Amino acid sequence: MHFRYVATGLVLAIALAGCQRTSYSPYSDLPSQPAPLQAQPVPSVQGGQLPPPGGANASQFPSAPAANPAMASVDPNAPAPASALDIKKEAMVGNWRVGNGGSSCDMFLTLTNLGGGSRGGTRGCAGELTTMGSWDVSGKMVQFKNRAGDVIGRVYKSADNRFDGTLNSGQPVSLSR
Repeated sequence: MHFRYVATGLVLAIALAGCQRTSYSPYSDLPSQPAPLQAQPVPSVQGGQLPPPGGANASQFPSAPAANPAMASVDPNAPAPASALDIKKEAMVGNWRVGNGGSSCDMFLTLTNLGGGSRGGTRGCAGELTTMGSWDVSGKMVQFKNRAGDVIGRVYKSADNRFDGTLNSGQPVSLSR
C-alpha cells in the first residue's frame, strides 16, 4: 500500500514539473512602461472676426456661370433621332464601357426589377452617373434613372454595341462594348 502512495506522488510531481515555465522571452528585459515625453512649447492662439461674405476678398473667386439653355434637363419623352436603331432590353444586359466628358467608367445593367425600371449601376464614374440606380427602355431610347426614379440621362442605339446620348447636364455620354 505504501508503494501506491509513493507512485502516485511521483506521477503528481512529474506532472507538476511539466507545468513550470521554461521558455525565454527576448522582451523580458524591456521596461514595463515607456519613458514619459517632454512637453514642447506651443505658440499662442489668436482670435478675431472673419470678414463678411462678399467682403474685401470676394474678387478672388470667379462668379458663377450664367445659365445655359443647352444644359437644360433631359426631356424623358423626347423622341429618339430618326437614325436611332431598335433596342431589345435583353441585349442591354451586362457590362458597358461609358465615355463621359473625356473620362470613362463602367456601367452594369441587369433585368432585376427596381421600381419603374431594371437595376443598374456604375463604377468609377463621376457626376450624375454616380447616382444611377436603374434603367429602362422607352421606344428607341435607354433611360438612366437615379435612385429616386428620376431620369438623369438617355442614349439611343447608334450602331451595334454602341449607344450615344446626353445626361441631364447636357454632357454627352456613350456606351460601348
